[in-house]
Amino acid sequence: MYWPLRALLLLLVGFLIFGGVPRVLAEESATAAEESPEQKALREANEAAAKARADADAAAQAQIDSTNAQIQKLKDEIAALQTNLNLTTAQKQTLQTTIKALDLQIQKLQKNVTLTSSQISVKDTEIGNLSGKIRTTEEKISDAKVAVASTLRQLERMDQEYLVTTLLGGGTLSSFFDQAVTVGSLRGELQNKMQDLGSLRTNLETSKTSAETKRKELASLKTNLNQQKQGVTATKNEQTNLLSVTKNKESEYQKLIAQKQAEEARFEEILYELSSQLGIADSSHIPTPNRGVLQWPLDSISITQQFGKTFDSVRLYASGTHDGVDFSTKSSVYPTGVGTPVKAALFGTVAEINQGAVANCQYGKWVLVKHNNGLATLYAHLSSINVQKGQSISTGEIVGLSGSTGYATGPHLHFTVYLSESVTFKQYTCKNGKAVNIPIAAPNAYLNPLSYLPAR
Repeated sequence: MYWPLRALLLLLVGFLIFGGVPRVLAEESATAAEESPEQKALREANEAAAKARADADAAAQAQIDSTNAQIQKLKDEIAALQTNLNLTTAQKQTLQTTIKALDLQIQKLQKNVTLTSSQISVKDTEIGNLSGKIRTTEEKISDAKVAVASTLRQLERMDQEYLVTTLLGGGTLSSFFDQAVTVGSLRGELQNKMQDLGSLRTNLETSKTSAETKRKELASLKTNLNQQKQGVTATKNEQTNLLSVTKNKESEYQKLIAQKQAEEARFEEILYELSSQLGIADSSHIPTPNRGVLQWPLDSISITQQFGKTFDSVRLYASGTHDGVDFSTKSSVYPTGVGTPVKAALFGTVAEINQGAVANCQYGKWVLVKHNNGLATLYAHLSSINVQKGQSISTGEIVGLSGSTGYATGPHLHFTVYLSESVTFKQYTCKNGKAVNIPIAAPNAYLNPLSYLPAR
């Protein structure tokens, strides 16, 4: 008479097992409160590790808070320097104000370098913390997986023999089901915990990736700031030497400026004569004008001298023409116009550079890049050069920093566009007798940059 009941009970057990009934047996639940020495040691070790992690997190956060306070102080100091710099550059441009403005800009750039270093330090600490939390989360996920696996193994033992033994030993079907429900609830909680930990790990990994990306941006910014500082320092040294030559007399300084303008005009005349000797380039090879083929070489665009014929009333150049476009390099970020990043207008290969510019001679420090579309571009009067001859460069890559080397009465960028195949190099003798190479091309191989730059 017991076999129908036994068969029914076996069916119920099969349903519970394969329907997902969870893990812990009643007898294990009853003894869970009795902690073995091994379990106690493991618990204490876990608690100690958790405390160590909490202490490390607190120390790291204290370091971050301290660094953030320093960062805010640096930002305030940079803002004060910027205000002073704006006031100085608004004054009449004399030798003294120029040197003072350069001094202020150097101080500001140095503060920016220090600020960026501090920001990088904060990101490093954040990345370290996130990496530790990710490891801890992965450990918890692993522990939860082990617990769920243990639950499933114990469920396999809840077969019909165990059920019959329970009932014959004085247990009831009700108590068996109560036990099963308790175990199922525990397994459900473990599975939910694993899902929560998985989501936490995903969020932490996203935060870490974001922090690493920001750190790369800051590291790149720090490199650029150091390059700018080098450019400003070089120009400041040039101006300081000039101050020594003029014996701190403004009248002597103005005479030198006038002399430089006359020498610039003579250079343009010689350049035109050398260019004319090359004859006429094959105009069928000149790339069709197309706005946007080239990108602007500066982030902030202000044209101070157009390409082509100059007004007779102005007569800026002895040749009567200007072979490129002059851009102002001054901005709110670079109020002196020195140290502004100059960028490649298009990807290409650095065909030639003039790194060791002679003071007050020709284009000063310059870079010439040849492009695959038949064009070549010149970036002149730089304070420093960031590329090497033969180097492949990308569009927008920094080729150098703005300055006033060569025949320039103030910081600006001279930008020329040529028919690439016509470009050659000739020796030019500076006033001090030193010969330097200069790029030249046939007169019709000098192209209007604005025909290839983006529309404004």
